[in-house]
Amino acid sequence: MKTTRLYLIRHGQVVNHHEFRYNGHFDVDITDIGVLQMENVAAFLSKEPVTAVYSSDLQRATKGAEIIGKTLELKPLKIIAFRELHLGRWEGLTREEGAAKFPEEADFRFRDLANTRVKDGENLHDLKARVIPALHEILNNNRGEHIALIAHGGVNRVILCDALGLAMENFFRIEQDYGCLNVIDYFEDAGDRFKICPQVKLLNGGPNQGLNIAKIY
Repeated sequence: MKTTRLYLIRHGQVVNHHEFRYNGHFDVDITDIGVLQMENVAAFLSKEPVTAVYSSDLQRATKGAEIIGKTLELKPLKIIAFRELHLGRWEGLTREEGAAKFPEEADFRFRDLANTRVKDGENLHDLKARVIPALHEILNNNRGEHIALIAHGGVNRVILCDALGLAMENFFRIEQDYGCLNVIDYFEDAGDRFKICPQVKLLNGGPNQGLNIAKIY
């Protein structure tokens, strides 16, 4: 029975982090601290047998993937399906700005983010519908390997909820700090090699969260 290990990483700190904006598909860069966070993750992964690096195609993720890929001597592959939740006309706005511009959307959106969409945006079920098939594709393409994926807080939460068997309504029960590392082992079912059985080994941890991880078993 093969085990495929996923190192699931949130991108580093973004340049507008202090403004608490909804970035979504809004393509922002990372800060010098964000670069350092990715270098810390790269140093940790350099001791692991990683064979492939994937990322969202947004630059806050690709910058980290490039840092990690350079350290591991691997060429990162960009996958559009791993972009952050699309927030429609709220993209680039703060919560206060969005509520002021679109008061008719603000109330219902924050009561039920899993099922409601702002104009031209996605809800959490939409996000899951594009992320999980892309995840299964890279897992199936790397059976028995260790792979890294640099993505976003929303994307990571969807993957973790899926691994833990949690409904999307539990999305915000999972924290994802900038530069955090999650580790998930995917076991092939003994009776069905196409059935993937996940086990979360590490959640919102890693070198940037003050954890000195010698080895994850």
